[in-house]
This record gives sequence, structure tokens and C-alpha cells, in this order.
Amino acid sequence: MEMKNNRMLEGKNAIITGSGRGIGRAAVELFAESGANIWACFRSVGEKDKSFLREMAEKNGVWIKPVCFDLSDSDSVDQGIKKIIKEKEPINILVNNAAVSFGTALSMMPIKRIKELFDVNYFAQLQIIQLVCKAMIRQKCGSVINIGSVSGMEIYAGNLAYGSSKAALMYATKVLSKEYASHGIRVNAVAPGTVHTDMDQTRTEKQMKEVLDKTALKREAAPEEIAKVIRFLSSDDASYITGAVVVVDGGRTDF
Repeated sequence: MEMKNNRMLEGKNAIITGSGRGIGRAAVELFAESGANIWACFRSVGEKDKSFLREMAEKNGVWIKPVCFDLSDSDSVDQGIKKIIKEKEPINILVNNAAVSFGTALSMMPIKRIKELFDVNYFAQLQIIQLVCKAMIRQKCGSVINIGSVSGMEIYAGNLAYGSSKAALMYATKVLSKEYASHGIRVNAVAPGTVHTDMDQTRTEKQMKEVLDKTALKREAAPEEIAKVIRFLSSDDASYITGAVVVVDGGRTDF
């Protein structure tokens, strides 16, 4: 039974990247319901997005501000995050959610494309953490949640680019948890399995069956189920958790 007092993030301010769809959109909705103010980050924001953000803000008595930047462009990332920092509001939570996915055998993939994927899935994430944690250090507190993937743990053909980028981010999570602990900043990661999002609908029917056959619960996760784990790690209820990679995969992996 979920607590009636669900406002476990009351008064906290959160940055959520990839807010336009999937896990990011679910996190925006859940964080708003939980009392958090949000900088909702998009590559570009449409009227439907703005309407959704207004509805969530009004319904839950919080503010939600859209911020646009392109993770493939380091100057754009720099400008977007510095725009947030210049507001001089405390930044309590960073959810590094935005990512891109593609894969094929190395023999068929230009190295340039792998670099482009790492720019978004790894280097942009580090850039955001570096900028945001400068503000968190001044506050002497903060929580960073990186969205990894079980693809960074499993080994299968065609998964080199995406899987390696997520493995790198999850390793970075553990290292950064050590580096930032003395400043009161916790750094954790969530590693989802198959989630019902646009990104995970690129599999063929046969590929999806193969994944679900080795998943104990025999189904995909809803984005909200991943968002609830992100919310927990963001909250004071997880105050003694740092450097963790929480696998949320319905019993798919065995590590």
C-alpha cells in the first residue's frame, strides 16, 4: 500500500533530463505528485509538452520549468545547465535519464556513430554531473541518479555501442559516489530491464519474446515502475545508499 503522504520530495528541486517521454516523463509526473519542483529538460519542447507540464504543476502545487538543450552538443549542454544554476535555487536532485540507443555488429558500425552515442550517453552525463555537483558541493548535499541499463551488464552480439556506454556510466556512478561522498552528495544508478517505452519498441516480435522468456515476471516494466525506484533513491529514505546500481528488470538477469 502506497503511503497516503506521498509528498516524500516536498520542497526539493530536481533536474530531470529526457522529460519528453518514457521514464523521464513518468518521473516528472511522479516527482510533481511527490512535491518536487522540476526543471524538465528536453531537446526541444512542443505545445503538448508545455501543456503537460502546466497541468502537472497546477495539479500538484509545484513549479515545473522546461529547459532545452541538445546532449550531442557540449556547448548546448553547458548553456542549458548554467541557465538552471543561474536561477540560484537549490538543486537537490539530478536525474540523468536522457539517452539514445542503436546497435549492430562492430563490423557494420562506423566508429563515428559509436562516438556519437558515447557523446550523449556518457560524456554529456558526466558534463551535467560536473556542472550540477559544483552547486551541490556549495549546498553540502544532493542526490544524483544515473539511468543505466541491464544492457550494460549482459553480453550479446550487436550490443557493443549501447551496452558499453551504459556500462561506463554505471562504473562512473560507483567512482563518483566515492569522490562526492565527503560533500554530502549521494550518487546512485538504476539499471532497468525491458521497459514499455519508444526506445524498447525497436525489437522485433521474436527478439521481444526471447527477452520476456528469460524474465521471471514475463512482462515489460511500465515507466512508472522505474520512476518509483528513481524517486526512492532521490529521497531522504535512501539517505544511507550511495554507489549502488539498483537492477529493476523483473528477474531477467542473474549476477
